[in-house]
Amino acid sequence: MDGVPEPHTGWTFLTSHARVLAAIADNHSARIRDIAAHCRLTERAVQKIISDLERDGYLSHIREGRGNVYRIDPSRILRHPAEAGLTVAALLTLLVKDEADRHRHIGEAQPES
Repeated sequence: MDGVPEPHTGWTFLTSHARVLAAIADNHSARIRDIAAHCRLTERAVQKIISDLERDGYLSHIREGRGNVYRIDPSRILRHPAEAGLTVAALLTLLVKDEADRHRHIGEAQPES
């Protein structure tokens, strides 16, 4: 089937919900198609995840033209008891970096000439 990402085998550190949330944090107006490609999920899976996140108050959206602009509530507490007290903001701090920060860290890793 065209457009369906290759499945991943084995375990990973992050859930699909965390990946989708991080992708939206990187681009608040990303299309579902682009989020799905970035996260290696189907569009249907991304739609369900977005619905889950909206239903529980982690995410909301407004219609802008033909697309959506998403808003993440950074103050929401993570759901699992093992992460009690951690907020969405804390999670996204680990997962999302702006472009300038990425280049700065890449530059720091380079040996001096």
